[in-house]
Amino acid sequence: MRLEISCQDRLGITQDVLDILVTHEIDLRGIEIEQSGKIFLNFPNIEFADFQHLMPQIRRIDGIDDVKTTPFMPGERERNQLSAVLRTLPDPVFSIDTRGQVVMCNEAVMADLGMNAAAIKGLEISELVKGFNFMRWMEGKETKHQTAKVKFVQEDFLADILPITVPDDENTPILAGAVVMLKSEIRLGQQFSAFHQPDSDSFDHFVTDSAAMRKAVKEAKQVADLDAPILIFGETGTGKEMIAKACHQASRRSEGAFLALNCASLPDEVAETEMFGCAPGAYNQPNGKVGLLELAQGGTLLLDEIADMSSQLQVKLLRVLEDGEFRRVGGDEPVSVDVRIISTTCQDLGQLVEEGRFRKELYYRLNVLSLVVPSLKERRADILPLAELFILQHSGKLGRRPAKLSKPCADFLQQYPWPGNVRQMQNALYRALSLLNGNEINKEDVQVPNCAPASTYIDENFDGTLDEEVKKFEKDLLKRLYPSYPSTRQLAKKLGLSHTAIANKLREYGINKGTVKV
Repeated sequence: MRLEISCQDRLGITQDVLDILVTHEIDLRGIEIEQSGKIFLNFPNIEFADFQHLMPQIRRIDGIDDVKTTPFMPGERERNQLSAVLRTLPDPVFSIDTRGQVVMCNEAVMADLGMNAAAIKGLEISELVKGFNFMRWMEGKETKHQTAKVKFVQEDFLADILPITVPDDENTPILAGAVVMLKSEIRLGQQFSAFHQPDSDSFDHFVTDSAAMRKAVKEAKQVADLDAPILIFGETGTGKEMIAKACHQASRRSEGAFLALNCASLPDEVAETEMFGCAPGAYNQPNGKVGLLELAQGGTLLLDEIADMSSQLQVKLLRVLEDGEFRRVGGDEPVSVDVRIISTTCQDLGQLVEEGRFRKELYYRLNVLSLVVPSLKERRADILPLAELFILQHSGKLGRRPAKLSKPCADFLQQYPWPGNVRQMQNALYRALSLLNGNEINKEDVQVPNCAPASTYIDENFDGTLDEEVKKFEKDLLKRLYPSYPSTRQLAKKLGLSHTAIANKLREYGINKGTVKV
């Protein structure tokens, strides 16, 4: 039981309270006196009848203002608060006395040493933490905060050593011990990275209701601040460039430029000068031209659809990745660059390497860190939240109030296969809002190609063999699936076959991006 007694400043008032406890034969466990005019008592629980007599007797003492029970003593609260802080700190922390012996330690210390608190208490700190003379420091004329490199459990740590002082009767601080906090190189690196991170999370704007997208964003966050190249796989329209930009913004290069080159949309010569620039006099450029690699110095260069890069450019890019320098088109002087390369592709680069259509050395240079952005059909839980987000964004651009989705329209959006993924849905909703008269979007307002599976019917009088008809059906099936699964590995997984078998069938039937609208 604990009592909180509010009283006046009178000589002997505490003794009067203790005399009453002696009269009731109460064994006192603890007493604390605060200058604010409070006395705290700690004693074993007593019978209710005795308690009823005790309280009025204390109240009748001259100078006592109030008496009430309290759940804890001030010292108990402070000790438990300190213990809670120590327990939750991830770094090893010791408290030592003036003899250099451990008085208290946290769970991180116990975990590293493989010992409990009782076994550690009383040990010399110099036996555990090497590289700093704690006794010389405490016996010095001025004991101030110190930072030193030390060894603990055979590993390097940075130690913050802070003196603990207690004021004497004349309010002069007297050394009572020290607190020793250890930080590992890994922890210091984590704190440094956290300090330099941008104020807002660059991944916050992604819709991640689905498990597939949550996984993709989590992995992107993990690789964003690493400085190695990233290769991002995903179908057309999944948002690969947005992931790339978020990785740049979350990296230590965020203050540098983020530039992009679409490898599929430019002829070879134009793409080469865009990336590497040209020397003065080349291509009728009297002053030359600075390429994207130089403009992105200290930042990030995105190579969109890297699978469509020509063989000549692949060789030059490989040299940049190996040597960190290049030569402008028509120039002789090497140009050094510090640029992070992020590449995207909707094709199976591994298969292209096997077919000799993409350089193996470049593939392994680019594919140091890889990410896969899921298609919209793999993240069904994100469809309606994405739709509502796009409606809100488009409505602002169009200067109208945000419309609502009708129930049939919402069901349709969730069931549609979306071969063009997020980009297709975004464009479809923009068109619907642009032409909408009312305030509700119906199924008929969303104009998208019919992707319902075509019925297959074989006439009983068909010409040819069973094998020929099976091949016709197989070819038709692959043609219909290819727009949604433009990677042989994805298509193979869908049909339960090896990616080599699927690649052979696509080659046999002449199915590729040129023959099928993706």
